[in-house]
Amino acid sequence: MLSFFKKKKKSGEDSAVSAQELVSETDVANDEEIETELSLHPSWNLPLEQQYVLRFLNNELKPLKPNQISLSGIDLARETDYVIVSAFVRHSLSKPIKLEKATLLLLSPDNKIIARKQFDLEELGEIPAKSSRPWHFIFENSILKTDEIPNEGWKLAFELKPQHRLDLEESWEQSLSDEDKEKLRQLVAQLEPPKPGEVNFLGLQAKLTEEHELHVTVFIRNGSEQNIQIQQLPLQVEDASGEVIARGGFTLDHFEVKANTTKPWTFIFPKELVQKTSPDLSKWKVYPIQQQ
Repeated sequence: MLSFFKKKKKSGEDSAVSAQELVSETDVANDEEIETELSLHPSWNLPLEQQYVLRFLNNELKPLKPNQISLSGIDLARETDYVIVSAFVRHSLSKPIKLEKATLLLLSPDNKIIARKQFDLEELGEIPAKSSRPWHFIFENSILKTDEIPNEGWKLAFELKPQHRLDLEESWEQSLSDEDKEKLRQLVAQLEPPKPGEVNFLGLQAKLTEEHELHVTVFIRNGSEQNIQIQQLPLQVEDASGEVIARGGFTLDHFEVKANTTKPWTFIFPKELVQKTSPDLSKWKVYPIQQQ
């Protein structure tokens, strides 16, 4: 039996995030403090004494602010092959919520990562409005970053993906005005970010010069958690009619797109690679050529 059923003081700290980071619906913001009512999962058939302990611990929790989802550490126990962490999953929304997969961090009292693991939070089921649901989270020994597991002051927290942002090559950083940089930042912020792990190309501007060169400026969007290096990039451009207007390969020197960022770049197709003298650029697209 887990040790927290035998005591009336929790050993972990609290963490909270904005609800919009995890669910689509939010409430109108105000200054109200919100108490959360204990809600046991339907599969938890606990004796009344254990329910009493959980209710007591829940009643001792600090109220939440509007639009918050919180993890409140109850107990941490070291077993032979894993660490089992018990926590209240709480929220202050006025509607029931269902959580999805999320990465949780087990943190030390000084906020160093003890373990990181993705959990399927759908298993918690529907959590009623303004409720607090106790749950157990298992971290296997193989993913622990240290053998020093604290008895108190630890914390369970959501690892939130950083916001997708603009990343400029140094040459662009030096040549663009502050106003143009801000316009690019706003454009990146307005676009729906690429899916996790996805790398895609979004055309920004295409123009045919008097020398019949085609200048194509694109956003290279990296939705993965790893930086990517691009050395060789074969590209094809189609105009509004769907006809190929340019096709060619580009060699890039030390070209990197950082994790979860968008980098603008201009590719210049020389005259001999342009296949159409009067393309309709009212609508166009650019994409990498798939190698056979």
